[in-house]
Amino acid sequence: MALNVSPDNAIQHSTFKDCLARRILAQPDFDDQSDNQTEADALDEFTSYLAQEVWSNLPQALREATYESRESVPDVDDLSLDAIPTSFSDTLVSCGIAEDDEAAATFLRKTLYDYVADACAPPPVWSKTRTKECEICERTVPLTYHHLIPREVHDKVRKKKWHPESMLNSVAWLCRPCHSAVHHVASNEDLAREYYTVERLLAREDIQKWRKYAAKQRWGVRRG
Repeated sequence: MALNVSPDNAIQHSTFKDCLARRILAQPDFDDQSDNQTEADALDEFTSYLAQEVWSNLPQALREATYESRESVPDVDDLSLDAIPTSFSDTLVSCGIAEDDEAAATFLRKTLYDYVADACAPPPVWSKTRTKECEICERTVPLTYHHLIPREVHDKVRKKKWHPESMLNSVAWLCRPCHSAVHHVASNEDLAREYYTVERLLAREDIQKWRKYAAKQRWGVRRG
């Protein structure tokens, strides 16, 4: 049965699943002889199952952990793992990842240490996220930075609580033509409310059409 993950903590659930995958891959006895794609698919399926078994039994404050809520996140050392389904421990033991239930609990606690560290990590210094290629057309050309939440509407964003304070200065690195195209397709308010990530921008059909066009253009070449 699929796990019903709230949209509000889908990122946290994905982070927890990634932490499980890293811990599993770090096991000295983990050596899948299948090809890389098959191995990746199997690991994804396995970690999805483990996350499903555990997630809903974790404290809500842990499932909602963010940089902003870090002060209210419970200490992993103080957590009781008695409510964790035995299926989680049994699976780790049967797969040779843990020797017994106690080792399985230790594995989970270490995974939760990783999860809290990742979920509550401070936002990046956006100037250090600079890419070499435009994040829309993927050309290696001179770049500008586009405020994904335009500065002109920051006060409104704060008042309406559309986004956490830590997101306000997030940027995408775009070439000038793509930067202009983004501002052409949506108002600053719409960009702030609906298109505040590169992924959301690329979900727009008009941006996809622009992307295909722009990707074929040679920078610095005049036509006509």
